[in-house]
Amino acid sequence: MPSSVASLTYDVEEASKVPAKRRGVSIKPTVEDLASSLYEAGALPDELTRLINLITRPSHLDQATRGALIRNLYPATKVPKEALLNVLGCLGHGELKPSLPIQALVLRWLVLVYNVLEEPGLLSQAYAVLFNLLDTAALRSQLCHLLALVTRRKHVRPFRIQAVLALSRQTGSDASLTGLLRVYKNYYPEIIVGEVTKGRASAFKHPDPQWRSRLDEIQAEHLLRSRQEPGGSRNAFRVNHLLSKQMRGQRGSSIPAVHTLHAQEDSVTLEEIDSAESFVLNLEKIELPNQLVAVLADPLLQKLMTLRANHEDYSRVNNWVAACILDVRNGDADAELLLDTVDVLQDYVSNTQALPEALLPLFSELFRVWDGADKRDVVLEVLSYTPLMRFDQLYGTTFQPLEACLLDNTAESQLRLLSFYTALLRRWRIILLSAEDVSSLEVSSVSDLVGHVNQLTLTLSQTSPTASTHLSILEFYNYTASLTIVPSLLQHLTIAIPPPTLVYILHFSHCLAVVSRACATVATYKRGLEMAMTQSSGRHLSPAESERVRTFNGFLMDMCNCIWRSKAFGTTDVNAQGCRIPVAVVTSLQTYLAGVDPDTPLASAFGVSHSPVLCLQSLSYVRELEDMILAEMDGDLRERHGGPVTLKSLAALKNRGGLDLSWQEYRSGVLRYLEQNGFGGVSNLMYNTMKILMHSKP
Repeated sequence: MPSSVASLTYDVEEASKVPAKRRGVSIKPTVEDLASSLYEAGALPDELTRLINLITRPSHLDQATRGALIRNLYPATKVPKEALLNVLGCLGHGELKPSLPIQALVLRWLVLVYNVLEEPGLLSQAYAVLFNLLDTAALRSQLCHLLALVTRRKHVRPFRIQAVLALSRQTGSDASLTGLLRVYKNYYPEIIVGEVTKGRASAFKHPDPQWRSRLDEIQAEHLLRSRQEPGGSRNAFRVNHLLSKQMRGQRGSSIPAVHTLHAQEDSVTLEEIDSAESFVLNLEKIELPNQLVAVLADPLLQKLMTLRANHEDYSRVNNWVAACILDVRNGDADAELLLDTVDVLQDYVSNTQALPEALLPLFSELFRVWDGADKRDVVLEVLSYTPLMRFDQLYGTTFQPLEACLLDNTAESQLRLLSFYTALLRRWRIILLSAEDVSSLEVSSVSDLVGHVNQLTLTLSQTSPTASTHLSILEFYNYTASLTIVPSLLQHLTIAIPPPTLVYILHFSHCLAVVSRACATVATYKRGLEMAMTQSSGRHLSPAESERVRTFNGFLMDMCNCIWRSKAFGTTDVNAQGCRIPVAVVTSLQTYLAGVDPDTPLASAFGVSHSPVLCLQSLSYVRELEDMILAEMDGDLRERHGGPVTLKSLAALKNRGGLDLSWQEYRSGVLRYLEQNGFGGVSNLMYNTMKILMHSKP
């Protein structure tokens, strides 16, 4: 659409250079197409400036064509400075000026687009120019309306009051002049007295609400398109009028727009801010709007209240939310109001990166009527910004009702809940890592959250035993493990580990990515627990934490026994628990494997050579070594390894003229090969656990 506006504007510009009688083709269809395109998509800044020049400068366009263009002159974005200056420059008397009816239409257009001017301060600077045109009857009504919008205390001067009073007497109390006097009287009531402002007066109603409504739609559509385009963004240093309009159109929504009344002479309203520079320069003088709950929907007000934090201001927001909840409880408002409010909160929390504690009762009330499906992603995203509070309090009032609404005995709902808790833990982690005084925070809530999610992950490992589910589970525990290696948190963080059954399920996964990431998470836990148990940490483990450490050492040893030591399901070593598999099951597995492959004992079946997820990688490593030797020795390698690799097979292969590789070099090479191919979790765990490898990592 915008390209159509540009091309059609060019056609009209070319036609305007030729008198109507000399044109070979009528310009009327082109003007109609241009007006239609403007109505559909509006004009971009450059196109708008060209159209303003076309309308206001001398040309061969007739008055009807100019009028049609003005009536459809919808800006898709802000009205640029150049366009506004051209409009101001066309006003007045003179041969090069457009006719007075066109000037009147242009002034009416300024009133219509006043709220989307890029630099409305230009009108304030041109106040004297506009005021001096009041004696032109054809422009008076539109001028008075525009002046009423622009007028501030600094503009109201005695000579201007006298001039308007005199003009009002000459015209028989013109309604528009009386309306302007009433605006002046708001600033100086002691000067303007008597009957002069008591007569019939214009209330300066909006000239065309339907036109303005269409403008809002065009700008909202353009904003949506610009956000979807790469690099598209909105100006967060302007009042978000579009969002306010959208909210008023939503079902049951009552969040007000930013609107400032009774501003002082030396103050600045938030609506006047249009850039980061003006925001910073006027930070201390900006007057707060009347309805502070607009902070939920407006990013500029959010910045102002964050930089000028005041408990009383936030109390007003909290009171509004409490009143909203009370209205729903009493039946004075529809329950959909709560969901629409949460929808607006999504924008608020994404900008402020926090959900105020006082807004949590809104969710408690919402969960009484919520079906668990409508705007589910929005509700979960907003709640993921829940502040770090006592977990038992949060669970009883918010999370338990959420689970009751969300869970429907399907793995899909359980995964959504896990995703929510992962996002919540990620936010809490950011809070903990950025806090100057960790002791003032409810750090114990992290371990309480992990303990609660342990049951969810165990359930998910059974209801949805897929690689994607396992990776989602590991994402949660990866955030938990990363907290244990932060020295500043060791004094305050309660040790919490994943359940052993879950660790074994992940360890015996059929997916190498899952096994690798599980090993990486366990290795991170190991480093954190070692730090917590050192004397330098000043930390004393509680009995419950000591028991968790013993449990952790158990599955840590079991994983190493399986992968590295060829002692799968062994229980003779210290801390080894045989993967908690009953002896009868181990015996049955040994019997089965002896019948299938008598040369492979069960203890070695999950090592680097025989493991179902590692055997291909280990054999591929040997094949690459052989290929390199063949390339270097010109095919002098007499025999290749058939696999799987064992200590005995490597010795026999060397004697037959094959690869000369020791068992230790082979296993270390496999670890390096896994790391090079993106599966570094296995090598990470081995190098951080096995003493023989701790000082040999390259």
